[in-house]
Parts: sequence; structure tokens; C-alpha cells
Amino acid sequence: MNTSVFVLGGARSGKSMFAEGLARDGGGILHYIATGRAWDDEMRTRIATHRDRRGSAWVTHEAPLELEEAIANIDNSNNTVLIDCLTLWVTNLMMEERDIEASFAGLIERIQKARARLVFVSNEVGLGIVPENAMAREFRDHAGRLHQQVAAAVGDVYFVAAGLPLKMKG
Repeated sequence: MNTSVFVLGGARSGKSMFAEGLARDGGGILHYIATGRAWDDEMRTRIATHRDRRGSAWVTHEAPLELEEAIANIDNSNNTVLIDCLTLWVTNLMMEERDIEASFAGLIERIQKARARLVFVSNEVGLGIVPENAMAREFRDHAGRLHQQVAAAVGDVYFVAAGLPLKMKG
């Protein structure tokens, strides 16, 4: 039985806080894989806010690109691993001109092999207007494809809006 979870929602929807609660409820050693990069002061503030909210109970790992490897390194049945967030990972892959489809395939394979409980967080970006530029449309399309693949691979999927989780799968 796949115990991995996918939490999806809009910006400031409460998805990270909800996912942190799911991870804590899962027991074991708590690991946090951060995919974000502190490019500017605003992002540094966001990262600090998340870190402060989690507290010292979490072991933090930074993996802006090598997400599959970071998960593999701590894939143990005693661990619960929160990965926040997949859309930042997609951004990093695009900016570094990585092979997106190969990276997605590697992540899905890792999910299917996982012994640890994995809790993924991502931003739903496909509910708004069509972006005006090609790169933003490409990003939206990559994120949408990744979300479909992750949702198919995990046991539970939640959508969070206004701090309220809606269970969509599991």
C-alpha cells in the first residue's frame, strides 16, 4: 500500500501547514526537503517563515535540482519526508535547462519504490488565466503534467483552499 501523499493548492492556501501536520501525524523521524532557492529577500523571508514554523524537530535537506537523489538518501521506513514544493523544483529544472521528462520519470520511480512516507506539496497553477508568455505557459504545462503523474503514483491526494483540505483520492 502506498502511504505517500500529495497536497495541492493555490498560493497561501494553507497547503504547507496542512502537509506539515500530515507528516507529523505519520510518525518517525521528520525530514524536510526544500526545493526553493533564496534568490532574493522575499524568498529568504518565506524560507525563514517555513523553517520557524516547523521548529527543530525536522531534519532539513536542500535539493533544488536533485530531488530523486535527496529522497533516495533518506528513504527509510522510519522516516517521514515532506517535500516542499514541486513547482519550485520545476522552476529550477527549467532554469537549469534540465531534462524535464527524465527528471519527472525518476521522481515517479522513486515514489513507487519508497519505503519512507513521502508528503509532497505543490502549487496548482492551472486554474487561472492562460499566461501571456511562452515560458510561463511551458511552466504551467510542465507543472500540470507532473501533478497528474504524482497524483497517480501516491495513495492520497488533497486539495487545500482557504485552509480547508478536500480529500480527492485515497
